[in-house]
Amino acid sequence: MKMEIEELGEKGKNVMCQLKDPEGNDLGHPLYLPQDAAPKELQQIVNKLLNNEEKLPYAFYISDQELVVQLGAYLQKNKVSVEKELPIVYQPQAVFRIHPINRCSSTIAGHTEAVLSVAFSPDGQQLASGSGDTTVRLWDLNTQTPMYTCTGYGYKNWVLCIAWSPDDKHLVSGSKAGELQCWDPQTGKPSGNPLIGHKKWILEYLGNQSTSELHVVGFGHTLAVTCVKRGGDGVIYTRSQDCTIKVWETSQGKLIRELKGHGHWVNSLALSTEYVLRTGAFDHTGKQFTSPEEMKEVALERYNKMKGYAPERLVSGSDDFTMFLWEPAVSKHPKTRMTGHQQLVNHVYFSPDGQWVASASFDKSVKLWNGTTGKFVAAF
Repeated sequence: MKMEIEELGEKGKNVMCQLKDPEGNDLGHPLYLPQDAAPKELQQIVNKLLNNEEKLPYAFYISDQELVVQLGAYLQKNKVSVEKELPIVYQPQAVFRIHPINRCSSTIAGHTEAVLSVAFSPDGQQLASGSGDTTVRLWDLNTQTPMYTCTGYGYKNWVLCIAWSPDDKHLVSGSKAGELQCWDPQTGKPSGNPLIGHKKWILEYLGNQSTSELHVVGFGHTLAVTCVKRGGDGVIYTRSQDCTIKVWETSQGKLIRELKGHGHWVNSLALSTEYVLRTGAFDHTGKQFTSPEEMKEVALERYNKMKGYAPERLVSGSDDFTMFLWEPAVSKHPKTRMTGHQQLVNHVYFSPDGQWVASASFDKSVKLWNGTTGKFVAAF
């Protein structure tokens, strides 16, 4: 490794650099890198230091600015002193590339009223949609054609939310009438009777779709609960119009933490681990599994790999025009306050790798933020 770096440095002076992961942990000892080293050479070094059998792509950042030129050119342009150790943060990139969306691939007709909710299956092969026409429909994404129209047990009200089980075997819908219905995605038939208990609309569903049991009822919010999310560490997060976020443990439904800071309704929540929790054992390779145990093992492995040694992160968006980045397992206080939107923030979401946060607002903008530090990156 030393020989490779020395060979790179034959053409120019060296700069003492310290490679760091997105959490700020050092990758080995400081290195003297040549000023003509570019991201391509830095990728080789990081893959070598991490002992990656498969060479992975990385992006590099100095003071939150992406390095896209040679080190020397960056230092000269930004007038950075070479007398001090230069920290360079590396971030893993997706191993596959997403083509830009520039046209509609298909219009799938079928619902007779407004489509109110949609959800991709964890394996990416099916799409489920709920509508004001009181039906749930399943679509084949490979052929972009309808598979099943799910009706039954007198479903007579709008379908407001839909959720898949991570093993791809169950689908649940929630209606304006306050009922939950489980469905078999392979047949489009109901799985058991409707689950009745709510007195008003069901806006979001989260639970164990393989059973029809009510395990825990948690009380604590003083106004409407508008979102429920299950974390990967055995907790549930709820947001409410009472301006708070509450964290519950799942075995007894006890409140373990209350996150305060927003001055108005909390409109949206997102978890850094949300993608791997939603997709379970499935990824872009399309691997098939022989048993539920194997699926659980792979899903846990994917979760631990994605999370690393850092705590699970939560981001919230509010009617007060702000966002907060939290680490609920560490503190009840926000890690940082994210400001910049000029109107209410109606949606926030982490990228699949948890490195970025996107936010949408009534100010007609979408903003991109660093998912680890909460720093503003760009506006669209």
